[in-house]
Amino acid sequence: MQHSHLANRPNGALCATGHQQVLECLAGAYKFDEARSEVDAVFLSHSHTDHSAYISFLNREIPVHCGVTTALIIQAFAEITQKSFGNDLEGLQFRTFRTGDKVKVGSVEVEPIHVDHSVPGAYGFVIHTTEGAVIYSGDFRAHGTKSQMTHDFVEAAAAAKPIAMLCEGTNLVGADFSTEDEVGGKIGKLVGSTQNLVLATFRHTDVDRTRTLYEVAKSNHRKLAVSMRQAYVMKKLEADRNLDLPRVDSDDFLIFRREKKQYYKWEQAILGLPNVVDAHEVKQMQDRVILAAAFSDLKELIDLRPESGSTYILSSSEPFNEEMEIEYDKFVNWLDHFGLPMYHIHCSGHIMPTEVRQVVERIAPKTFFPIHTEHPELYARFISGVAKVQIPEKKQTTQVT
Repeated sequence: MQHSHLANRPNGALCATGHQQVLECLAGAYKFDEARSEVDAVFLSHSHTDHSAYISFLNREIPVHCGVTTALIIQAFAEITQKSFGNDLEGLQFRTFRTGDKVKVGSVEVEPIHVDHSVPGAYGFVIHTTEGAVIYSGDFRAHGTKSQMTHDFVEAAAAAKPIAMLCEGTNLVGADFSTEDEVGGKIGKLVGSTQNLVLATFRHTDVDRTRTLYEVAKSNHRKLAVSMRQAYVMKKLEADRNLDLPRVDSDDFLIFRREKKQYYKWEQAILGLPNVVDAHEVKQMQDRVILAAAFSDLKELIDLRPESGSTYILSSSEPFNEEMEIEYDKFVNWLDHFGLPMYHIHCSGHIMPTEVRQVVERIAPKTFFPIHTEHPELYARFISGVAKVQIPEKKQTTQVT
């Protein structure tokens, strides 16, 4: 969602019907709607924006339930993003949970259970109702570094003998099956054969990829240089000791400072750390650095002027919306200008098709609902051999027993 496109809209227009509808029309659900709310609570499976971006619009009387780490990430990004009504968290009631907790909402009891994903603090839900259990997978995978978490969720879901399951199917087409260990091996081989600067793009919150690049840098006598934004998020995540992240203010890290006339308050807190460097310093140590770079970092490329023999690694998903594609195309043009080859080395945060079929067979829901996919018909046919499948229809209520 582009906040700039929404800035001049009247609040009520955000959930008006029609092709420009932004929010689902739910009476009383939003802070600009004075009607009595039909919503008792909101549950977030994880912090990725396709799951959490619209919570800023919520009626402040509606509690937002999420994992401890999810709350840390959402609040950190709100602090490093220019404030607008599209990311205003003021007044929201965050109620955090961990695996083992159970949350009662009316007659429903929600049991969050950790899953492995490309962001920490991801959960699936076993929802206990008077008619039976309903399973929601969230976004999950079985090939990541914490695959045991996903196994825990699957076993708990199976034990609940569910009447229904809602499950993501992001990777039905074009699945690229690589583990994080394989990603580390490929990046390590590439970095070891690169003479000068290594640039890498990866999500700020992908702690597995951060750890992989950190270890690759150390083993190749380099240092991982992250942006001030990423450093700020990593500092916030230090509050969750379960993550076991390397400390961003240690001697093994560098924090790359962009040249600006004025710095925000959150940036000033990072500037005080002892390992902050600028473009001039990185330019002088190109063979000793892996520099995290976003598609928008064009000015930094100009200032750094990567030397011949440098390379670029895209270690995240490819662009998936128009704005990202525009930034990506500009970035690629600059890579061409400086003579940097590009490698795509990534481990998906989503479960593979054969694995999701095995998961559904193990959980054995009475009815299976394919969601979070661009190919629901394909998904339905693929799963039909192990479960009764019903494709959900927008604005239609489905009863399961």
